[in-house]
Amino acid sequence: MSKNILFRADSSSTIGTGHIMRDLVLAKQYPNSKIFFATQNLEGNLNSKIIESGYELINLSSNAIDELDSFIKKLNIDFLIIDHYEINYEYEKELKTKNTSLKILSLDDTYEKHCCDVLLNHNISADKSRYKDLVPYDCELRCGAKYTLLREEFLKEKEIQRDKIYDIFIAMGGADTAELNIKILKLLENDKKVALVTTKANRNLDTLKKYVKNKTNISLFINSNEVAKLINQSKLAIITPSVTVNEVYFLGIDFIAIKTADNQEDIYYYLKEKGHQVLSEFSDEALSNLLAIELLNFTQLSLYEKELVLKWRNDERIRKWMFSTSIISLENHLSYIDSLSSKKDRVYFLVKQNSLPIGVIDFTEITTSSAHIGLYANPDIKGLGNLLMEKIVNYGFEKLKVKKLISEVFETNIKAIKLYERFDFMVIEKKKDLLIMELNYENR
Repeated sequence: MSKNILFRADSSSTIGTGHIMRDLVLAKQYPNSKIFFATQNLEGNLNSKIIESGYELINLSSNAIDELDSFIKKLNIDFLIIDHYEINYEYEKELKTKNTSLKILSLDDTYEKHCCDVLLNHNISADKSRYKDLVPYDCELRCGAKYTLLREEFLKEKEIQRDKIYDIFIAMGGADTAELNIKILKLLENDKKVALVTTKANRNLDTLKKYVKNKTNISLFINSNEVAKLINQSKLAIITPSVTVNEVYFLGIDFIAIKTADNQEDIYYYLKEKGHQVLSEFSDEALSNLLAIELLNFTQLSLYEKELVLKWRNDERIRKWMFSTSIISLENHLSYIDSLSSKKDRVYFLVKQNSLPIGVIDFTEITTSSAHIGLYANPDIKGLGNLLMEKIVNYGFEKLKVKKLISEVFETNIKAIKLYERFDFMVIEKKKDLLIMELNYENR
């Protein structure tokens, strides 16, 4: 049976544009219904997008409950969808009192109390157990990645393999309320190809246009309809821990998430706990350090880099912990590297920081369920273990998609054992003088 559905949401240069964009996705789930959007005409709003999408727009003069209630009655609304931080439990309760047959779906990502029939938290971090006592006992909870609101362009893009023509994709919210776009751009090297997306709701848009005008490495996209394609064409994304994380995560692109608002706190901590690269606030130094880390496949290395890795490998400080303690010749070393391209169950990387080679990480015996791992650092630089291990864990779980990582460590290599333990690896077996240590994805 068709319904009369009213969406209540706002957008502006201050609020941002995310609410309207996700509501337009949700609206498509009701193709046989008559749909209205009730919004205020705030500065920098995205109301034109609602009209372009074919929905009727109702302009509200305020967020007063009586004004909204009058439209609910006038339009015979039987299903109200609320996506608004300033509409709370008491507001919802009064609307239901005034309209006894009205059903309410509330979008929430900050675990607030609601008087609704359906609660939707579509973030990948959503935890339905946290809504206990916050919603009516018979409220339907829709939480987590299963309910993520993704535009059709993302679903299609998931099946497409594109060349990575951009080094970095930047999306700090349609309105960039934290005013970070230019600050981030200033940290990037001039040879980095950048795709930056924003909207007309960005009150600093003119300043941004002026900044990028003569920078041929930066492509500025305003109100783009090809955001999914741009993400898929990029090697790395710099975003906020918001709806955009759901989109980038879905496409499997590496990202750095910078928290810019309190309502992003839940997903920020979720990402941090899962080992993703996140910042609690923007910092030139912190972002520079994250951007400085890169992984180079061994088949991409220069001759100098290959020789440098061999020098580390043959150093007695590293070699003594290898299964084979023999000195390896350059000829055999280069021959082995050339053979790696044909090995589908093995991946080696040289890790660089600020363009300086600092260590090696490797994955062997890669299957759909597990991978064996190893690492060693430049023996002349101390304190690199945590950084290399973090890269191993992130790449293994997020890129290789394995369920567990396994390492064989000599029981006398106390330094290595402590490093693995810091990342929650556990000893599961002992073979002669070797400890078999394992980290399960579920136990991170």
